[in-house]
Amino acid sequence: MPLARSLSVTSLSGLEEWDEEFDLEDAVLFEIAWEVANKVGGIYTVIQTKARLTSEEWGENYFLVGPYVESNVRTQVELIEPSNPALKRTIDKMNASGCKVYFGRWLIEGSPYVVLIDVGFSAWSLDRWKKELWENCAIGVPWFDREANDAVLFGFLTAWLLGEFAAQCEEPPHVMAHFHEWLAGLGLILCRQRQLPIATIFTTHATLLGRYLCAGSVDFYNNLSEFNIDKEAGDRQIYHRYCLERSAARCAHVFTTVSQITAIEAEYLLKRKPDVVTPNGLNVKKFSAMHEFQNLHAQSKNRIQEFIRGHFYGHLDFNLDKCLFLFIAGRYEFSNKGADIFLEALARLNYLLRVNHSDVTVIAFFIMPARTNNFNVETLKGQAVRKQLWDTAQTVKERFGKKLYESLLVGQLPDISKMLDKEDFTMMKRAIFATQRQCQPPICTHNMLEDSNDPILTCIRRIGLFNSSADRVKVIFHPEFLSSTSPLLPMDYEEFVRGCHLGVFPSYYEPWGYTPAECTVMGIPSISTNLSGFGCFMEEHIADPSAYGIYILDRRHRGIDESCNQLTSFLFQFCQQSRRQRIIQRNRTERLSDLLDWRYLGRYYISARHMALAKAFPDTYLYEPHDSTSTTGFRYPRPASVPPSPALSRHSSPHHSEAEDNDEDERYDEDLEAEKDRLNIRQPLSLFKNKSPSLPHTIPVATEIAENLPTPSKTN
Repeated sequence: MPLARSLSVTSLSGLEEWDEEFDLEDAVLFEIAWEVANKVGGIYTVIQTKARLTSEEWGENYFLVGPYVESNVRTQVELIEPSNPALKRTIDKMNASGCKVYFGRWLIEGSPYVVLIDVGFSAWSLDRWKKELWENCAIGVPWFDREANDAVLFGFLTAWLLGEFAAQCEEPPHVMAHFHEWLAGLGLILCRQRQLPIATIFTTHATLLGRYLCAGSVDFYNNLSEFNIDKEAGDRQIYHRYCLERSAARCAHVFTTVSQITAIEAEYLLKRKPDVVTPNGLNVKKFSAMHEFQNLHAQSKNRIQEFIRGHFYGHLDFNLDKCLFLFIAGRYEFSNKGADIFLEALARLNYLLRVNHSDVTVIAFFIMPARTNNFNVETLKGQAVRKQLWDTAQTVKERFGKKLYESLLVGQLPDISKMLDKEDFTMMKRAIFATQRQCQPPICTHNMLEDSNDPILTCIRRIGLFNSSADRVKVIFHPEFLSSTSPLLPMDYEEFVRGCHLGVFPSYYEPWGYTPAECTVMGIPSISTNLSGFGCFMEEHIADPSAYGIYILDRRHRGIDESCNQLTSFLFQFCQQSRRQRIIQRNRTERLSDLLDWRYLGRYYISARHMALAKAFPDTYLYEPHDSTSTTGFRYPRPASVPPSPALSRHSSPHHSEAEDNDEDERYDEDLEAEKDRLNIRQPLSLFKNKSPSLPHTIPVATEIAENLPTPSKTN
């Protein structure tokens, strides 16, 4: 059960509540995405974590629309009858016309209503709808692109649902439809083409072409104006997808992106400047554990250490108490996610630690799913050997304890030389011999299907990090997402993150970046880049991000080698911190959690919806955008002591943690430090102008949106 955050670490106490001016009683919101109750990527997390806040705002008039996937519905959705009469008539009529539409509650926080459409059941209409798309919008979808075919089916069915709902209402309500990503974008295009009375919003979480171009190792952000967009999309055989995405962006009443860096990208690639930037948030309450997050870190770290003892059995020649756990996680995009630069920096860090005779050992985890066929036998054997050693130690301990107990019962001090007999020594020697190992500890925990061509393993062979005894940096590649049911590393992702010391995400293409955001709300420092939405957001809000455990790597204005040197410097400086300094830094990192809470970031979505209602229904709604000339909202100052100083430290938790510091006597008053930070925070400027809501960080509103569809060249 989630615990509420302690008031002593609340950093946004001066944040104004949203002053609601819009009457939403007769308005209905449909939020459409392919990842509603269907986990594919990060959009699922956005919608899932935001659902509670949106449900509180819209109540019974909020409906999520997504695809019907039976395996997901069985575990995530409670199917019920619609309570809205107009929606019930709409679904009944569509089902009677040859569709399969389901209604229910999504079993997540907020319990929002969901409308799930079975696109496969309507596949018989695909050719007819593709012909209509070609004739009306000049967009051709090839037969072999299954994902685009699904987008066509989903788009036409969504437009049918919205149009039928508007027709079934006795008094036409003010309907708003919010579409996420190109897979849902065709529904928006059809709504505008059919001139339905619906306010529309389109949010792109990452542009299609941007992801493809960055994967091709080009200097993307510094050459945005130089690309021949149509040619680049055609060369990659995604021109039809690009047309859907660009048309949706151009046709929407309001166009939004998730970060300032993606807004710049969208302006060049999609030819429209976003009206609003809507950063992605998290349900911070889910991760909150008051001051106990330090204790949770120690507990999770102990579990990782147990795995390390087994993985490195026979070569455990380093001190686990002076061992730092680093990790990178996400989709297996070797260059886009920065795994290439991370590995190179680890090789340079290994050299620095060795020449400086450091007693710190760094273990870097790569949690990226790849094609495997099973666990590595040597890795499983390591965990079995560790367990056998533990069982042997427990057996000897029980025998020793029994003899000690019997000796004390008769009033005699034990003869230590007789406490362990020959059988005990034989048992311990056999256990020691079992730990002997002729090979190096494995790099990969699984058997890879394409071992010789795998980018991470190929790079490791080149840089020579083979987990040898001389290396101060060890590497573990776990090519599966973490699970608490795994026989190898039985931890879920949240638990694993809590046990690590630093998350490293040197991405080249990262429109937002949930992984460093999750680290922040759990009090774990992280490295991000100025090409990620999260990194840009933190640079905007924090005067000195590194003092709060948010290291921002420059990948936009530096070459790869310079960026790699900077990353190596960050890692080496982190390795030189004392345990006390890391405790203080974790406190500061966790204190930034409120910046990433939907309670704060949700207002950007609220503003976008109000803007769309005002554009679609100007006679009913009024929205006055506010063009700010300076950054508004919070900007954290440098903390009182930078870098965190052991001379001003006391433990951050009410309970002394022997796992974190048992060798220093200095005191650190965490409550006093938090109070100093709060007093130094610049209070936000007014978020309203004449009581009309606006955004603290809004890209200027476009003067007008395209009323007609773009006319791209016809494709086959």
